[in-house]
Amino acid sequence: MRIFEFIAAKKAEHSIQIMCRVLGVSRSGFHAWQVRPPSPRAIEDARLIARISELFALRRKVYGSPRIWSDLVVDDGEQIGRKRVERLMRRAGLSGLQVRKYRATTIRVPGVRVADDLLDRDFAAGAPNRCWVADITYLRTWEGWLYLVAVQDLYSRRIVGWAMADHMRTELVTDALGMALARRRPPPGLIWHSDQGSQFVSLAFGQQARAAEIAQSMGSRGDCWDNAVAESFFATLKKELIHRRTWPTKAELRTEVFDYIEVFYNRQRRHKTLGQTSPADFETSTLGPSGASLAASRLASPDKIKFTTPTVSALA
Repeated sequence: MRIFEFIAAKKAEHSIQIMCRVLGVSRSGFHAWQVRPPSPRAIEDARLIARISELFALRRKVYGSPRIWSDLVVDDGEQIGRKRVERLMRRAGLSGLQVRKYRATTIRVPGVRVADDLLDRDFAAGAPNRCWVADITYLRTWEGWLYLVAVQDLYSRRIVGWAMADHMRTELVTDALGMALARRRPPPGLIWHSDQGSQFVSLAFGQQARAAEIAQSMGSRGDCWDNAVAESFFATLKKELIHRRTWPTKAELRTEVFDYIEVFYNRQRRHKTLGQTSPADFETSTLGPSGASLAASRLASPDKIKFTTPTVSALA
């Protein structure tokens, strides 16, 4: 069947007789296949491919077969196996994106005392606002570099605070922490985990963290695995948005990053760690009134959270 499909696709370019001989099939078999009505399986495959292509475009052309399969089963109610989705995506020429290699971006201050590692690579959290991880990355535009800091709640993998600027001064991270504090109102004792970057060991950031009764935690020097969740978010952001095109202006990149984080990543994108649900859906399904803990009760209702753009200083 696949051979006949190939011949039909290439018959305008090559002789049917030659292709049949080279591929080891008969001309009579090919012509019989052409007039034969499509089988129920072929009709169903065509319907599924059309829906898969629609979902692939809807998900920004970044989903691989596992997440497309989840969309079909969970949202559409389809009864279909993962292998079939994988086969149909391959047939349609659709595939997820690949992660590029990690590049270190941490700038350290020699001689400055850093915090202990309170996580020891244990990135599980039983409730929201118990542990946030943060990191900084570089984003290139034709107008120069932009720097993004993102704060992520380990419970739901939601980005709870972030800031962008064309500098790496301390206010970049204090702005991101300020956004996270305003949105989540965490109880005392929250752990903030980061690398040993100069912004995270600065006096201003330390004072802000202590005022919010946050316990700072830092991974070991030069080991990205000690902050793997934050690194993973940036790898995903760059794979699914940044590296897919060039960015002529900083303003355009800021707008697209805002849309990616607040609309797609937090509310729509399925996460394998969360059982193929989005962070927003995971929080909604696990933080109901009957099972809300003290930490969860401090989390504002999704209907009451007002999502605004970062402060002027954060977007300068």
